[in-house]
Amino acid sequence: MKTFELGTRRSSLVAVTFAVVALGSSRASAQEWLKDRQYQEGAGVRTGDLELHPGLGGEVGYDSNYLLRSHKTGFSNSAPTSPVEGAAVLRITPSLSLSTLGAQRKEGDVDVAPPTIKFRMGLAGTYRHFFGAKVIEDQRNVSANVSARLDVLPEKPIGFGVFGGYERTIRPSTAGNPDLSFNRNDLSAGGELVMQPGGGTLDWRLGYQFRASLFEDTLGVPYTNTNHEIFTKGRWRFRPRTALLYDASFRWLNYSEKQRATTVLNNGSPTRARLGLTGLVTPRLSFLGMAGYGTTFFDDGKALTVRQFDSVIGQAELRYFLSAAPDSPDQPVSLTVSSVALGYNRDFQTSFLGNYYGLDRGYLKFVYMFGGRFLLSAEGGVGAIQYPEVFATGTNAQVADKFTDIRADATLFGEYRFTSSFGLNTTLTYIENFSNKQLPLGTASPGTAGLFDLSWRRFEAFLGARWFL
Repeated sequence: MKTFELGTRRSSLVAVTFAVVALGSSRASAQEWLKDRQYQEGAGVRTGDLELHPGLGGEVGYDSNYLLRSHKTGFSNSAPTSPVEGAAVLRITPSLSLSTLGAQRKEGDVDVAPPTIKFRMGLAGTYRHFFGAKVIEDQRNVSANVSARLDVLPEKPIGFGVFGGYERTIRPSTAGNPDLSFNRNDLSAGGELVMQPGGGTLDWRLGYQFRASLFEDTLGVPYTNTNHEIFTKGRWRFRPRTALLYDASFRWLNYSEKQRATTVLNNGSPTRARLGLTGLVTPRLSFLGMAGYGTTFFDDGKALTVRQFDSVIGQAELRYFLSAAPDSPDQPVSLTVSSVALGYNRDFQTSFLGNYYGLDRGYLKFVYMFGGRFLLSAEGGVGAIQYPEVFATGTNAQVADKFTDIRADATLFGEYRFTSSFGLNTTLTYIENFSNKQLPLGTASPGTAGLFDLSWRRFEAFLGARWFL
């Protein structure tokens, strides 16, 4: 491998490597109850033709490695003390969802005509306050998420929908300096044409979506990007509980400041297409199988610094329901449905290091809901993350050979509802990135002190309470 010189600004490569490390590390960042609105929401409040679902959650806990520093010693991103410094955390999460009346709210109404429009909007924010070393206390922050969707003629043979969203994602740097963070604001907007002839036997959607990832601080600006995406997806139910599924997408990815990045970034057109089948084998056992192809189509494909993902992608899952399964074969399984699922997923994602990474991940999920009061949710998985060769911007010198990291994760969530609007919960999360890869920071610091280690581990434990309607 060629010698890689970056000069004296070692933090520039730290920016790149941390961005890569952070990819996929936010699986547990969103509170578990926010991931499924059917469990997040309570009875709600009716106001005319709308219903409101406010909520407020508070948690106290411990985070062993919020900065994702390496647990190995002697590297530039190693923790200054051993073990990696942890901190107590306070999280406050208000939330609100607003929607047109659901089916339960309409029970007993005289007018049962299909709705002309459906609307749903959700808002949530989380304030985090840390107690520990000053470098950790300085990381207090606020993340936020807003999403909205409007469907016109949702139960007619032809309709359409428009949607949009905003999310603020917190990404601290391993250096711990809040001014060198990689916090970003993600904006999205789009629409789709929905066709469902034959009473919904065939469901076909064709749409467009715009996305923009805007980094807030200077070190993150080179990775600001925009996406234009055309997508199609749908299903064909040819038996009462069996359906043929399909989806495809074509994106235009553009980095507006890629010349300022430390390693080579390429604009391109990531493309996916999959076809699959889902259904119930027995009243309690379902299956899902999808397979297809994905490729990146990065610009300047013949250049020596450009690597492309070009391979089979897909998903396979078996799910056993501990109670009666949903009638619809493609109905999303809510957290309120007790089940055990075993699955495997193969896909790729665009990356700030090496342009992309491939992912092969196996997972196991368990969800148990008892008497409408107690929920237990557990998920674990192990994945192989494959990176291609990495090259330096400007010199095109090779930074690293292709390599593979192993990512293991496990999350346990439990909540007991004392009433229909108040519950106590606990969340335990463990994530570890197993890696033998260290990236050079430059020639100014010889030995391991001049290397950024990609291995890290993180444990989180929270106890909380929430009120919801």
